[in-house]
Amino acid sequence: MRRACLPCLAPALALALLVPLALRADDGKVLNGAAAFGDWRADAPGVRRLITVDDLPKPHETRSSSSSARVVRPPSGALPKVPAGFEISNFATGLDGPRLMRTAPNGDVFVAEMQAGRIRVLRAAPAATKAETVATFTSKVTFPFGIAFYPPGPDPQWVYVANTNSVVRFPYRNGDLEARGAAEMIVPSLPTGGHVTRDLVFSRDGARMFVSVGSQSNNDMSAKSQAAATDWDQTHGATGAGWGDEAWRAAVLSFTPEGKDRKLFATGLRNCVGLAVHPATGDLWCSTNERDGLGDNLVPDYVTRVPEHAFFGWPWLYLGDNEDPKHKGARPDLKGRVRVPDVLLQAHSASLQMTFYTGTAFPAEYRGDGFAAEHGSWNRAERTGYKIVRIPLKNGVPTGEYEDFMTGLVLSDRDVWGRPVGVTTAADGALLVSEDGNGTIWRIAYTGKRN
Repeated sequence: MRRACLPCLAPALALALLVPLALRADDGKVLNGAAAFGDWRADAPGVRRLITVDDLPKPHETRSSSSSARVVRPPSGALPKVPAGFEISNFATGLDGPRLMRTAPNGDVFVAEMQAGRIRVLRAAPAATKAETVATFTSKVTFPFGIAFYPPGPDPQWVYVANTNSVVRFPYRNGDLEARGAAEMIVPSLPTGGHVTRDLVFSRDGARMFVSVGSQSNNDMSAKSQAAATDWDQTHGATGAGWGDEAWRAAVLSFTPEGKDRKLFATGLRNCVGLAVHPATGDLWCSTNERDGLGDNLVPDYVTRVPEHAFFGWPWLYLGDNEDPKHKGARPDLKGRVRVPDVLLQAHSASLQMTFYTGTAFPAEYRGDGFAAEHGSWNRAERTGYKIVRIPLKNGVPTGEYEDFMTGLVLSDRDVWGRPVGVTTAADGALLVSEDGNGTIWRIAYTGKRN
């Protein structure tokens, strides 16, 4: 629960006085241009970045690197860094590679342990800062990632799980710690291999189910596949979508809640790992991993609104009309049709789950803003990612900037002690963050106290 602060003042006055403490970390400084690319040494809570298409280097301006991180044990007593006015603590430890998390209407936190093939449920009492119950909801799943409750609202009847190869659902009532029945197959077949995470969310009215499926490849395409892709465009009326092993991939798919009426909702998204629906606007958003191999600062990952029928360029183009050199001249017809994403992130950050802050415990400036987990780079000479970033919105519209919110997990160019994956708002308004390197879930609460 959020701690009481300044008890002698009315709550509204106390909040007004404390907001600057939480937001003062960088005194409004925004890194842009080449400075915005940077690496982990410049990361700190409150540091803001603005990367634009005009800032992009040319392909292969730097050579493509391979620099996988070594995950080490956390240093004794270490905790990630958060902004002034917030505190962070261990909510749960000892989990088996916790990845995506979603909070049930009753406050239970559902966690996908992907490699273990298991969905866990974490429960904490109203005043507790640690999970007091860790239960196994089901182990009848295959590389699970996405989790959603249906129908939307306070009384769901089903828990949906996106396996790497299918979508299933389990009968559910608020408070269930284990599935009360066998899995029902909803989508029996999703493309497999390549990028294996599958997320799913429902539209605000519950009429549509969205499922993200990443590409099979980085940006490969044979001449034969090029022709097949053009044929697919003409047959399905979807820009830049579908060919051979990439059919129904690099896209967001839509279905009815019963798994019927499969459609391509949006295409050209190399790997939309995290899906989210903004609670106020109803906009669908993607947290997306762009292609590797073009240099340290290409191609930026991104988080963005995803309108229906939007095309984001993969594999031929990126971030507008920038041609991938591997496909130069292959699809001139697609120029002018590529949607530029809303918020560009440091390249190779590996942006995974995202969420919107729906609580009331953080200062008012945070409400409705996005938070995204950056799992961290491997295709970059200088490490980046390994943090949680905030996506500021104004009336539901992104400003293009993003802000470091939780940092401090990188020890050196080689060693890290946490790899963020999941982020969700807890029932008490704290923000929960999972990391799959050491099996930890952190809790970030607003206290109003200076760190």
